[in-house]
Amino acid sequence: MSMESVAYNTMYRSMNGPDLDREERRENRGVTVRRIMAFATPHRGKLTVFMILSVVVAILTVLTPVLAGQVVDHIVDGGPASTIVWLSGLIALIALAEAAAGLLVSWLSSTIGEGLIYDLRRAVFDHVQKMPVAFFTRTRTGALVSRLNNDVIGAQRAFSDTLSGVVSNIVTLTLTIAVMVSISWQITLLTLILLPLFVVPARRMGKRMQALSREAAEYNSLMSTQMTERFSAPGATLVKLFGRPDHESDEFSIRADKVRSIGVRRSLAQSIFVTSLTLVSALALALVYGLGGYLAVNGHLNAGAVVSLALLLTRMYAPLTALANARVEIMSALVSFERVFEVLDLPPLIADKEDAVTAPAGPQSLTFKDVQFAYPSADKVSLASLEEVAILDTRGGEQVIHDVSFEVPPGKMVALVGSSGAGKSTIAQLATRLYDVDGGAVLLGDTDIRDIESGSLHRSIGLVTQDGHLFHDTVRANLLFASPDASEQDIWDALRRARLDGLVASLADGLETVVGERGYRLSGGERQRLTIARLLLAQPSVVILDEATAHLDSTSEAAVQEALAEALADRTSVVIAHRLSTIRAADEILVLEDGRVVERGTHLELLARRGRYSELYRTQFSDNNSTQVK
Repeated sequence: MSMESVAYNTMYRSMNGPDLDREERRENRGVTVRRIMAFATPHRGKLTVFMILSVVVAILTVLTPVLAGQVVDHIVDGGPASTIVWLSGLIALIALAEAAAGLLVSWLSSTIGEGLIYDLRRAVFDHVQKMPVAFFTRTRTGALVSRLNNDVIGAQRAFSDTLSGVVSNIVTLTLTIAVMVSISWQITLLTLILLPLFVVPARRMGKRMQALSREAAEYNSLMSTQMTERFSAPGATLVKLFGRPDHESDEFSIRADKVRSIGVRRSLAQSIFVTSLTLVSALALALVYGLGGYLAVNGHLNAGAVVSLALLLTRMYAPLTALANARVEIMSALVSFERVFEVLDLPPLIADKEDAVTAPAGPQSLTFKDVQFAYPSADKVSLASLEEVAILDTRGGEQVIHDVSFEVPPGKMVALVGSSGAGKSTIAQLATRLYDVDGGAVLLGDTDIRDIESGSLHRSIGLVTQDGHLFHDTVRANLLFASPDASEQDIWDALRRARLDGLVASLADGLETVVGERGYRLSGGERQRLTIARLLLAQPSVVILDEATAHLDSTSEAAVQEALAEALADRTSVVIAHRLSTIRAADEILVLEDGRVVERGTHLELLARRGRYSELYRTQFSDNNSTQVK
């Protein structure tokens, strides 16, 4: 490795080192290392070979300078030529062996590192999928993605670069110093005296580069956040509607200019750093040639020994500097592991029991029995680092559902109405077990949904929200997400029943048409009908509609209502609606206020009581049938 490469690697390790409290690191280090070893266990065979080959490469690295010195001695002594040729051939063979071993080490390093990345990413991804909805409503997506990318890659370096580097550098340094001392202990001692001139600049410049890197990362993060928000369909629309592109450009330019300025300073600092270290190396080399040449001329040292010392010197400073910074790199890797484990250690609020059962087949009733619920506080569902705040919000834990009881018989419909914040959507989330109740129980048939395996439960209970989400994928892929084994006929049948077959058939790419981010290439009514078609493919026994026709115009609402009629036919259903006209035909209507059922009955019965439902009804239809009741 060249001195310039060593300089750049040293600087990189220093500026990426952690800046944590020493005592805190010491307390967590043992636990973290044990958990790392658990992830490393599947790769222990490759790791063993990797370590052995790293030692072999280190030994071969030291042999070449020694043999080169012997070649020079034989040349000075006048032969024999056969010995010189033999030594030269041996150097060539060692070079080939070193190259082959180096390639194998690189392959093993890549295999182990990428394998570790795969294991960690899979573990974090699977764990995150188990987290409750509250986790995703609080967490910044970019921060979470960073754990799967930057932190996992940082952790991977502990096994590939750092682990092999420490072992090979220790062996290389030990052998190099031993050989140099055997040749000339005086020259070796003098070269070691220059070591602080090599290491101290690395430490000081590393801190400077670390500060610049953090500043650049902060502004890069701000630019990334601005781009992510402004380049989404809703964000771009908002900017255009309020005529603010020039303001956004100015804001982006300020941040980009900061990054540019920091980049110039970093480049200059890097040049000064590399030049300084190269100068120190040159001075040390000059010392070897000067003192060694003097001793050789006076008969105290062979010419070949001087050449060997010079070559060995270049192999001594590299591992010395790398080992001086190994602790920084190891600490950096440990911090990356700790950040990954921080996510893995956040327990999911919803978990299947070991003896969870399959959801009962066929039409089933849905029953709420004395249900009580409070949304969990942030410390139970989130991390401050993922929310990018110093301290988590301590609010939460206030009860929002109070002793709610009702039953939806098989094949019947119950409607929920009430003011905004009355608890309607919360009940929908409890019915689908996006949250667990704090008191009472939700039953599917006669089985508590907490006793049902989650996959089976979600196949039995389907939910359609007012903003049905679609992936940036084809129509076919979005439909098959609900039923991967659905046939072509099943897909078109679901589209027909959702009153969307004509539209899809008219598209140039048909089912292969990409719907765009969140389905923005479709109208609101088309997007909603596609989510209903997806529900029809899933064929749940219970359907929950959470304001599925909100924010639609009359024409779109009529089309969606027809599709909903197909979805609700012969199914147990709970309907939450802004427009009271959509739930007149419900078998029972529940009026919610402040998380309590304050009225229940049919449409006509509730009107006759002249209570809260009647008030909501009059408010809606007194405004030309257009006012929405929240």
